[in-house]
Amino acid sequence: MRHDVLVIGSGQAGVPLASRLAATGKRVLIAERGAWGGTCINFGCTPTETMLASARAAHVARGAARLGVHTGPVRVDLAAVVARKNRIVAEWSAGVERRLAGGGDNVQRKQGAARFVGPREVEIAGELHTAETIIVNTGGRPVVPPLPGLDSVPFLDNTSVMQLTSLPAHLVVLGGGYVAVEFGQMFRRFGSEVTIVQRGPHLMDREDEDISKALEDVFAAEGIRVLLGAPAKAISADGAERIVELQDGSRVRGSHLLVAVGREPNTAGLGCDAAGIQLDQRGAIVVDESFRTTAPGVFAVGDVIGGAQFTHKSWDDHRLLYDILMGHARQRSDRRVPYTVFTDPQVAGVGLSEKEAKRRGIEYEVATLPFSAVARAIELDETAGTMKVLIDPKTERILGAALVGIEAGELVHIFVALMQAGASARAIVDAQAVHPTLAEGVQSLVMRLRRYAL
Repeated sequence: MRHDVLVIGSGQAGVPLASRLAATGKRVLIAERGAWGGTCINFGCTPTETMLASARAAHVARGAARLGVHTGPVRVDLAAVVARKNRIVAEWSAGVERRLAGGGDNVQRKQGAARFVGPREVEIAGELHTAETIIVNTGGRPVVPPLPGLDSVPFLDNTSVMQLTSLPAHLVVLGGGYVAVEFGQMFRRFGSEVTIVQRGPHLMDREDEDISKALEDVFAAEGIRVLLGAPAKAISADGAERIVELQDGSRVRGSHLLVAVGREPNTAGLGCDAAGIQLDQRGAIVVDESFRTTAPGVFAVGDVIGGAQFTHKSWDDHRLLYDILMGHARQRSDRRVPYTVFTDPQVAGVGLSEKEAKRRGIEYEVATLPFSAVARAIELDETAGTMKVLIDPKTERILGAALVGIEAGELVHIFVALMQAGASARAIVDAQAVHPTLAEGVQSLVMRLRRYAL
């Protein structure tokens, strides 16, 4: 069968691309081997944030007495938490199908795994499909590390851990990145004992040390055991127990093991060789500034092209690629990509970290401010964390910002907007901030730079 456009994958880039291109009159086929909506809706952001909301509710209830509010014993019904999560996921997934159905006859859906069998030729569930334009949006999957014994021991990943309806007595988390810290804190707040085993020197070890340390302090206060600089050597089981043997010979025992050491692109079995699509060393599809692969007429977007693996980046890939396909000159580098880790407090950032600026020899000025110096944070009794900003000393433009603190994921957008506009940090100083707000703290942070000090 021949189409104008073939979209492989129904994630955050694939669905809006299919819908918008169909609205221009193109005949579009979108293929999906799993659940409609891709990772974010089914296994990523939507279910994770839904369950994190329940975990935060339990934490707030337990700590309400410090604000003079007294409650009875807090009990988490994990089965009810998961049921609520499943309802919300089902609603979002149904919404994806409704959006695609809204494209009318111009959008066809096909359930099944897609595989390139030649240039611009794709086999889906035994049928051959061709298209002038093909867009790959197949996302990523959890990495399974080559640890001795892991293949013979049942373990959890970010999908299966959210299907548990009975609370683990002791959850051992292997890894120290986004998934590891979010689920580690979540299950601790649900009531599990939690041990995080991180091979690197810090949690979130791509961050500056002070940012990582702020999160580690929070985890310590919540009773989460964190083992840093502790590479795993082997995995085994002793009855129902999971055992992680470390390089130093020590062992960590738990009732459940969550493996969260990263994600990799979904290109295995895609038949990229047959299409002439080049992959990098990590299996990601190589693309240029316009999302073009090495195969004529084939584009790739989202997690499958590597780099930062965020839902918002995938969605923004769709925005840029749509413009490119409509004949507008756009480039992947014409944007800033922020991030947020939905721990509590959140970790967020955009642009350069201080250690990255040092590594690249980039001149900068830096200022930091603890949340304990922000009036609104004090009033809310949410003073954990810190914030940091780097500026170019010549242009006063913002080079990067990092925050650990209440609503850090919202506050980072102040920096994102100014960086995207190429504006000076002075704009934050000159703006009139409402008192008392957390955003007022961002102004106080920038005013700690020597040039703006009062």
